[in-house]
Amino acid sequence: MKFTLAIAMSPLDQLVELAKTAEECGFASIALPDSLFWSEKVSADYPYTPDGSRFWNADTPWADPLIAAAAMGAGTSTIRFYTQVLKLGSRNPVLLARQVNSVAALTNDRFGLGVGLGWSPEEFAWCGTEYAHRGPRSDEMIDVLKLILGGGMVEYHGRYYDFDKLQMSPTPGKPVPFYVGGHTEAGLRRAARIGDGWTSAMIKFGDLQQIVARLAELRKEYGRDDQPFEIQAVSIDKFGVDGYRDLAGAGVTDAIVMPWLLYGVGFDGELAAKQDALRRFQHEVIEKVTA
Repeated sequence: MKFTLAIAMSPLDQLVELAKTAEECGFASIALPDSLFWSEKVSADYPYTPDGSRFWNADTPWADPLIAAAAMGAGTSTIRFYTQVLKLGSRNPVLLARQVNSVAALTNDRFGLGVGLGWSPEEFAWCGTEYAHRGPRSDEMIDVLKLILGGGMVEYHGRYYDFDKLQMSPTPGKPVPFYVGGHTEAGLRRAARIGDGWTSAMIKFGDLQQIVARLAELRKEYGRDDQPFEIQAVSIDKFGVDGYRDLAGAGVTDAIVMPWLLYGVGFDGELAAKQDALRRFQHEVIEKVTA
């Protein structure tokens, strides 16, 4: 099992140094969060907390994940980056393809695209898109992205997106992996049908086991059960060497962690304290779990 460092809600001036330290400590990847803006009021509940409330506020720092990947990629050489997850519904896929092409090139193909639909109606409306048809429109977006990122002269004529022949250069040296988020049946089907992996929000171990089993059923249904597939998990009740071994036994291939929270350092803690937490986690967990 691999370990990915989550850097959500850290001060932006810490990101490059955290990426360097994570690379030194044996982390495989950096998970890049996405939040477009804080709306004073929202007309839907946040789906991954018990009471539907957001656990950040208007002053919480969020870097654009693609720009953050390029900045951290310039300071590192081996660690990978993936969005966890980028909200597709409020974006244009042609413009997004341009950004993904660029960050893949600038990081020497160390980038993966984790995608979700997005949950806030305000993000859709204020970015000029529709909340109502977010599922089928996002499916088309993924088709468009894969088509353009594949290189060459391409065209697309769908229900939501339509363009004649175009080509973007450069294109990635190898395919950008797509990791699909979502805990609903529709999200799991999307991951099983077109994803190179599934990525979780905060999740309990029992729920994770059920989802992993369901993904196996769906991948078999779509004839994809013989292909590599990542299970990226943010566990809220399995920690320590035994806990991460339990996750690996349940099928998790990539544990997404924020070690400083385990050692009493907050989101806005000092950089040095976070770096110490990464080194401690390396010795206490990574080296033992991956031995």
